[in-house]
Amino acid sequence: MSELITADLVDLDLSATTKDAAARSLAERMVAAHRVTDLDGFLADVAAREAQMPTGLDGGIGIPHCRSEHVSAPTLAFGRSAAGIDFGAADGPADLIFLIAAPAGADDDHLTILSGLARRLMDPEFTAALRAGTEPAAAAALIRGEEPAEPTAEQEPEHAEPGRDAGAEAAEPAADAPFRVVAVTSCPTGIAHTYMAAESLAAAGHDQGVEITVETQGSAGFTKLDPAVIAAADAVIWAHDVEVREKGRFRGKPLVDVGVKAGINRPAELIAEARRKAERGEVAAVAAGDGATDAGDGSGTDHAHFGVRLRTYLMSGVSYMVPFVAAGGLLIALSFAIGGYEIASATSVADHFVWGEADSWAALLNQIGSAAFGFLVPVLAGYIAYGMADRPALVPGFVGGAIALTVNAGFLGGLVAGLLAGAVVMAIQRAPVHATLRGIMPVLVIPLIASAVVGFLMFIVVGKPIASLQNALTDWLNGLSGSNAVILGVVLGLMMCFDMGGPLNKVAYAFAVGGLADPTPGSLKVMAAVMAAGMVPPLAMALATTVRKKLFTKTERENGRAAWVLGASFITEGAIPFAAADPLRVIPSVMAGGAVTGALSMAFGATLRAPHGGVFVVPLIGEPFLYLLAVAAGTLVAAALVVLLKGARRTTSAPAGGPAASGESRVAVTA
Repeated sequence: MSELITADLVDLDLSATTKDAAARSLAERMVAAHRVTDLDGFLADVAAREAQMPTGLDGGIGIPHCRSEHVSAPTLAFGRSAAGIDFGAADGPADLIFLIAAPAGADDDHLTILSGLARRLMDPEFTAALRAGTEPAAAAALIRGEEPAEPTAEQEPEHAEPGRDAGAEAAEPAADAPFRVVAVTSCPTGIAHTYMAAESLAAAGHDQGVEITVETQGSAGFTKLDPAVIAAADAVIWAHDVEVREKGRFRGKPLVDVGVKAGINRPAELIAEARRKAERGEVAAVAAGDGATDAGDGSGTDHAHFGVRLRTYLMSGVSYMVPFVAAGGLLIALSFAIGGYEIASATSVADHFVWGEADSWAALLNQIGSAAFGFLVPVLAGYIAYGMADRPALVPGFVGGAIALTVNAGFLGGLVAGLLAGAVVMAIQRAPVHATLRGIMPVLVIPLIASAVVGFLMFIVVGKPIASLQNALTDWLNGLSGSNAVILGVVLGLMMCFDMGGPLNKVAYAFAVGGLADPTPGSLKVMAAVMAAGMVPPLAMALATTVRKKLFTKTERENGRAAWVLGASFITEGAIPFAAADPLRVIPSVMAGGAVTGALSMAFGATLRAPHGGVFVVPLIGEPFLYLLAVAAGTLVAAALVVLLKGARRTTSAPAGGPAASGESRVAVTA
């Protein structure tokens, strides 16, 4: 960590009492050192990162961090607080605060600083030395690794073993090597759940003294684990709702294979299970390029496991489809906002485009959006197949999806085509092949044969029946009225709020988006109901933390302030921190609110042409006032239930020097 921190960036008497004040105090030192160019802009980026998830670690440590365009060079500042500052850790306030700043886009710098610091913070001698130090220069040198943490003859040998640094030798004696785990986390959108699971696993590993390295396969891409780290690992954990990429890297290792929410909610159990499998010598059957996974239970064919794999395949397709939906759908919606719903589509917009005419711009945006939206079904089918059988399945998957559009099988046809393509490729991959053909199998033989088989099945066998089913579903949606529409709204609202961005939420979202491929009055009502219900959980928690602050911790109240913005932007995941802390009260409450909103939206006949929610699509909503009324009603119901359930179980205590002394109330929750 040389040059990241100097004595000027160390404050051993940090007087701040809140995390915002602590960040400002340390950031001012970065400005003085010419490492940060805009104090307020940088602090806004720090606060935005903190709003995603608290950065407190057990053991009295806070690590606020961010990437920011206002940072000129990777920098680390350190502050020591005598009173302690709440950074959201479960075991209380932090007295050691590290502010990490990296330039925008400097992912490697950011990760290097975080991972290097995290490893050193696991050494109790290192943290003890920081707490005992009296000189800023000595603290900076210690953090840079230039000086050992108070070595003794017993703790620090005079000469380290060749090829290993002294700090690692002290923290990891050869006689008592730690249990090593590598993990992969991923979710359909690759945003919230992916990184929350990674942080939960890392924290649990720290608590158990386990060396854990996590690869996050998120929306910004992923950095592959070092092959040497995988080779040295004792076990592997996959916490994923989409197919793990390049699974063959992990073959031959004990494997725990679960959904991403398990990684968030019970990371300690997953690590314990990984340890048990390693002790028993269980090895997962993961072959290079093979789409199948083995949970390690020795079965692999039981119905429950197949259901998990099927969900993973479908969510893989949805995750790749979402960007096409967002880009194409919003462009189409924007064209409606500019030119109205009755836009005359020019045969060639290039021949009829006039720079100064709004109708020309509307027609242009409509055609671009329609082009993007036209990929929706093929991409869904292609990446369902990819999730099942890797790259060789992409071609037959896309071909099957395109045929689904040709025969008017629509969204359902895309689902079936993807599953067919994946299954056909998996069957071909299991066939014995002469060694001379293996090199051309993935790029020629498999795509050729699989595309022909899938094309035949879609055109001749299943395409037309699925098209008939799709038409029947469309007619049913268009004919919904009265109690039938309300019941559908209730079901969709419950699904959107049950797991807040998880598989059920994505199924409801995908169902609504599928209707936009060929919009009808019924499908537009479904889209509105789904979007409205998805806004309820974060808005409800924001309202509850505002009206009854004493029922929530300080960290939850801070999350509540951020939840106003998240809810208004249709980011349902903004309620996850509350649900994780108190699922038995929060989840039923927000589900009730979502059901009310979905029912009212359908009853009011609100419609939406954009595949997104939030206040910024209000101009595109049919019956906008009633739509917002439905959202408000569901928010009030959910917030009232949360307050009622938490208040009924609340007991307070005020021990000397405890939370009550600082205006906090301790809440005892019993399930």
